[in-house]
Amino acid sequence: MNKPSRSFAKPLRELLGKVVGETFNRQGFASAELVTRWTEIAGAEIAAHSEPIKIQWPRSDEAGTRPPGTLILRVEGPAAVEVQHLAGVICERVNRFLGWRAIERIALRQAPLRRVAAISVPTVDPTEAARVAANLPEITDDDLKQALARLGAAIKRP
Repeated sequence: MNKPSRSFAKPLRELLGKVVGETFNRQGFASAELVTRWTEIAGAEIAAHSEPIKIQWPRSDEAGTRPPGTLILRVEGPAAVEVQHLAGVICERVNRFLGWRAIERIALRQAPLRRVAAISVPTVDPTEAARVAANLPEITDDDLKQALARLGAAIKRP
């Protein structure tokens, strides 16, 4: 008698990779890395004001070769002129990352960037941290004592 095989939990990357991968493919991206590693590819200054939306690929020519595509970027309004001037640099960086001449030009769409709101870290009351540190006389390492005091003060906060 054959025992049924146990199903093991699949890594989240395998499950989401299929769903997210299909979405990226519809937008013309061969992989999600162009979007997820945009800051590394374009540089911090360019990535602070832009994000890739999709790649538009032209039809293949008679020989069956596909000409380079157009990278569509979402850009904040005031930074659009500066990003437009850096279009050649952006194309070069994207092509270097991809390893082939995939992008020939950049097209801009002015719109607010879709950024995840930064998580605000609440501050710890220094007097409460000092009071907690006073209750830790057995710890001799000052950095460790201060870190534990901040943690204790944050936990005790109402």
